[in-house]
Amino acid sequence: MVRVETVLETWRQVRADAAAAVREFPAADRDFRATPELMTFGEIARHILDAGHGLTGILLAGETDFQDAGFRGKLAGYYSGLTDAAGPEELAGAMERLAAERIEELRGQSTEWWAAVVRKWDGQELTRLEYIQFVKEHELTHRSQLFLYMRLKGLTPPTTRRRMAKK
Repeated sequence: MVRVETVLETWRQVRADAAAAVREFPAADRDFRATPELMTFGEIARHILDAGHGLTGILLAGETDFQDAGFRGKLAGYYSGLTDAAGPEELAGAMERLAAERIEELRGQSTEWWAAVVRKWDGQELTRLEYIQFVKEHELTHRSQLFLYMRLKGLTPPTTRRRMAKK
């Protein structure tokens, strides 16, 4: 059985690694994209921040049915508010700070709250714990994109450096 604390702590680590990538990626290359149809490095980083903050914010606000036609509009009301002009340190700092704030808010929820079911935009029904696991997996996917962009620029992602340091 997956525990709330495990999900929250692993989400914190995923976010910390994404923030480290933002700090380490050359600021001059923030508009780099692997192919024309993909998001830029900076857009991916902002998406991680805003999607994570929005998806958890709307959940904490009590929303349970994300199939609502106005869902995207409601979601935007929970975005970070960070502007496109934010530099790497400001963006990375916001990624860490806002995740830490949300994690503390989530830690304060009851067992019953975590067990309640919500309906995702695709109709899938999940407990709130499963939903937060989904949010983490979404970020993990985009963190992998950040790491790929780092590799394409000749940089070593933070998780690889940690693994190599243990050898």
